[in-house]
Amino acid sequence: MLNESSTIAAISTAKGVGGIGVVRVSGKRALEIAKNICKADLSPRKVEFTSFKDKKNVTLDQGIVIYFPSPSSFTGEDIVEFQGHGGVMVLNLILNACLSFGAILAEPGEFTKRAFLNNKLDLSQAESVADLINASTEAAAKSAINSLRGIFSNKINYLLKNLTELRIFVEACLDFPEEDINFIDQGKVDKKLKNLEKNVSEILNAARHGQLLRDGLKVALIGQPNVGKSSLLNQLAKESKAIVTEIPGTTRDPIKSEISIQGIPIHLTDTAGLRETGDIVEKLGIEKTWESIKEADITLIIVDVTDNNFNYENKLKKELPEDNEIIVIRNKIDLLKQQSRVDEQNNVTEIFISAKKGNGIELVEKEILKIVYRDEHSSNKEDLFMARTRHIEALEKVKRALTKALLNLQSPELVAEELMIAQKFLSKITGEFSSDDLLGHIFGQFCIGK
Repeated sequence: MLNESSTIAAISTAKGVGGIGVVRVSGKRALEIAKNICKADLSPRKVEFTSFKDKKNVTLDQGIVIYFPSPSSFTGEDIVEFQGHGGVMVLNLILNACLSFGAILAEPGEFTKRAFLNNKLDLSQAESVADLINASTEAAAKSAINSLRGIFSNKINYLLKNLTELRIFVEACLDFPEEDINFIDQGKVDKKLKNLEKNVSEILNAARHGQLLRDGLKVALIGQPNVGKSSLLNQLAKESKAIVTEIPGTTRDPIKSEISIQGIPIHLTDTAGLRETGDIVEKLGIEKTWESIKEADITLIIVDVTDNNFNYENKLKKELPEDNEIIVIRNKIDLLKQQSRVDEQNNVTEIFISAKKGNGIELVEKEILKIVYRDEHSSNKEDLFMARTRHIEALEKVKRALTKALLNLQSPELVAEELMIAQKFLSKITGEFSSDDLLGHIFGQFCIGK
């Protein structure tokens, strides 16, 4: 249990006016403070309708109060919730009353941080609380719920269990060389290592998709002026976000739009047309275009279908980042009275559309989702969980450590060292080994009251 003498309080509902507002108090003095404000005996988990009063016995509001005793509460401490009318002033009055009776104002994320420190949640579950609050799509919310339920944590704990067993094998070889237990020579370590590496790879792929659900997919629309970039953006966004004209160079600064395709957050960027120009402002816009391309996960190259001279292999392939997914959009098929379709040319996907008419837009969305769900594991939506960059980085380090261990099977000391490194990074995900700086950074991103 966390040895924390202070009792914290904060408004736990969003800023603004609402029908109901909640002030939450957590700590050893929570019940004492509640009895001072409510002047009533409070039974565990029993809803009491009462008046809320300050130190001068002035009635501040009427509402309900609920007492959750330690350790069966969100934080693992005594918690009291005051649920009153959702006005800004009245909630501040109740909060000030809590502070006057001995509570201190909670820091951002401090309730959840105490839940973590009191072993009510591991670190990945605690992070999922903030992810659930900030979820922008249904898929993201469901994935955050799965993480909060412990699906991600269970996978990590499964890896830790198997890794511990593997370390026992190897350490036995080192500690008892006189015994006939050379597991490495017997091939047991090799087999266990390969299985573990496979499991890590599967979870890493799922985590990358979880990160995508959290952070969204960055898609850049590029091409020469007047090929239909802005029209395509408007079609995908299903509203007029960008100005569409026949004048070349209309789009100078990148235009961003946030959309969702089957629950996947998509960050669209319409960029300035790529061409040689003497216009200083337009040149700056083109520079920003290349910045957007470098940041993008997917680049949609929009081309006028009547342009028979365009060749992706010759013109853009060498200039685009190697890890950038490319889709070529052949636009304006209405001019040639063609049907929308998808073609594969030299391992490059080409989609024939009419952004003006809206023909083939669903094909663009489908191809984007193909890239998202390319990994077989990612298609199992019931098993998806939310993940962050630090989770990805930790799993990548675990995988590298296991790979090194496989390459050094004839050196038990090196294998043991790499397995220890792998366990260290796995434990960082759940928070078994965490620095105060890391915890401060994670919980500092929470809202106050959570």
